[in-house]
Amino acid sequence: MLLADIDLPELASTAPEVFADANRFLSLNTSYLKLEDRQFLATAFCFADASHRGQVRRSGEPYISHPLAVATILTQWKLDAQALAGALLHDVMEDSGVTKLELTEKFGKTVAELVDGMSKIDKLEFQSKEEAQAENFRKMLLAMARDLRVMLIKLADRLHNMRTMDAMRADKQKRIARETMEIYAPIANRIGLNSAYQELDDLAFKYLHPNRYGVLSKALKAARGNRREVVGRILDSIKDKLAAAKIEASVTGREKNLYSIYRKMQEKQLSFSEVLDIYAFRVIVKDVPTSYLTLGALHALFKPIPGKFKDYIAIPKANGYQSLHTTLFGPYGTPIEIQIRSGDMHRIADAGVASHWMYKSGDEGFSDVQKKTHQWLQSLLEMQTESGDAVEFLEHIKVDLFPDQVYVFTPKGKIFNMPAGSCCVDFAYAVHSDIGDSCIAAKINHELVPLRTRLKNGDQVEIVSAVHARPNPSWLTFVTTGKARSHIRHFLKSLRFEESVLLGDRLLAQGFASLNQPLQQVSDDVWERYLKENGEKSREVVKAELGLGKRLAMVVAKRLLQLAGNWQEELVGGRKAAAVAVRGSEGMAIQCARCCNPIPGDPILGFVKKDQGLVIHTHDCPQIAHGRIDSEKLIDVEWDADVNRLFDVPVRILAQNDRGTLAAIATAIAEADANITAVATQEPEGFSERYMQIQFTLQVSNRTHLAKVMKNLRQLPSAYRIQRMRS
Repeated sequence: MLLADIDLPELASTAPEVFADANRFLSLNTSYLKLEDRQFLATAFCFADASHRGQVRRSGEPYISHPLAVATILTQWKLDAQALAGALLHDVMEDSGVTKLELTEKFGKTVAELVDGMSKIDKLEFQSKEEAQAENFRKMLLAMARDLRVMLIKLADRLHNMRTMDAMRADKQKRIARETMEIYAPIANRIGLNSAYQELDDLAFKYLHPNRYGVLSKALKAARGNRREVVGRILDSIKDKLAAAKIEASVTGREKNLYSIYRKMQEKQLSFSEVLDIYAFRVIVKDVPTSYLTLGALHALFKPIPGKFKDYIAIPKANGYQSLHTTLFGPYGTPIEIQIRSGDMHRIADAGVASHWMYKSGDEGFSDVQKKTHQWLQSLLEMQTESGDAVEFLEHIKVDLFPDQVYVFTPKGKIFNMPAGSCCVDFAYAVHSDIGDSCIAAKINHELVPLRTRLKNGDQVEIVSAVHARPNPSWLTFVTTGKARSHIRHFLKSLRFEESVLLGDRLLAQGFASLNQPLQQVSDDVWERYLKENGEKSREVVKAELGLGKRLAMVVAKRLLQLAGNWQEELVGGRKAAAVAVRGSEGMAIQCARCCNPIPGDPILGFVKKDQGLVIHTHDCPQIAHGRIDSEKLIDVEWDADVNRLFDVPVRILAQNDRGTLAAIATAIAEADANITAVATQEPEGFSERYMQIQFTLQVSNRTHLAKVMKNLRQLPSAYRIQRMRS
């Protein structure tokens, strides 16, 4: 079928060169599709051509040339008609004002969803370019989780844009190239599109480092000519050896891409000639058994270099890649890198998940690469649900796109591939979110190890969990994977939210008491009106914002009373509001200020600090005395009668610098049932070397307990001066 056979008036203005490309696309590139599918694509092309009429690219070409080129790239991966139609139409919503409903009516729901997944979120307002970029990327990834074709169209779109970026400003070239190298090339690698991955990396390298790219490009061309004879000899030796072993194989030289050469030079501090001293070949055979026979034959031809063999057939990479890798001592001592794989493995290595298209038969017959990709996409959905915002979500994604992997085993022999640098907690979350949340210990190769221990290839990892265990905030300092990080952050945010709701409840009660009104008179109907007025989802959100200092309790209380019809200004000035009782066990919602370290028994005031909740200070805190805290935001608080926890308090001691003094002081503290959490010594100013100054951080239950500790210390003959520290 030729485009020229379609009698549609919309094509009258199509540029001749575009018409030729479209003709080639429908007659040759899509020849693997049925006739009715190609007719469907012809209709999609006509619609896109009409929608983009009058629009041109920066290079001056008609804009329709871009979606046509994107669709052509997708034909190399043999995608279906819906994906190709989505590619042809991918910019019509964003650039031409076409609605999703219009696309649904004309091309079906699936194509409309693909195009919508590709369209930017232009109608929302963002605080920064980074936030807008992250939100657009999140939308696309979520669309991709529903239908992987969204990402395949996006990768083809980015690939064509990178190929045609010369007309752009240099600063924009660098920005797009950096984004490509950080996000899109790693995603192409993650889903197994090796050819697209390498080309995206090379093009990004070209625009980020044009001088280095130019020098390396020239050097590589020159080296090809010089190496031709040696490559030919090695190639003949390999072919002869395989023929003698009666192994049918296709053997080719393998060229490293420019960016991988540059990266190897940077990482291993090698010169260009040292990197190029390695000759690379690829051997394609008919099946898996023949792959291992070929390995044996080649190891008999050239000696293998110890430690340089990797079996990715038995243990495939995360993106489904399978191959045998070995490095041999070639003629003249030259290292030879060889990849051995079957034809099916080669197709997967080049086109990844696109190589066996998953949309032809639903979930039936999913290959390993498709299953792994599906699991990764599900983890993306989990991460976005738990991430606070799009920027945080993008950060988790970038972390998870590291290409280096380590392979570890469960006690039952199941293989997990983890990003390099992963620890035991990362592994626990990879097994299951619930196991990560409740892990308390880990064993590597049957030995107990700290949870922060980094995993190595071949480790057998066992996680010990407990029903009531919870994620520890300190885990964020050493976990590597995005999944672990997002789960821990989500738990901490949920915990803080619950604590902030409880504090907000108490602050609101105090606000009502200040107005001489009972909180009970606020009905559900009044609350509904208040929530609608302020655009909030629930009263818990309002109370959490009170606890976090984002709203003032008095203002909320007054408005609720106004909505209830019970507010009169003369009510103010009655009895004093009841103080908020502080138990010390409220968690992150209530904090003791580090400047004065209040303990039960100290007279205290509360200061509601935005995003930190209620911060407790002593009455005589220097921060309050020097006017560094807004007095209007101070609220009355008091210690609860039933406080059952220990509090940190710093104590400074000036003592004689004699042997045994420190031990005597520690004993006196222990005899008073206090705990030492930190100790530091220094030379005191204005005193001779006969004295030393010691600073302890003690844990005490209240002011009476501290007095008992200090009484014990004053009875020591070596103690000269003892004081509780305040900043």
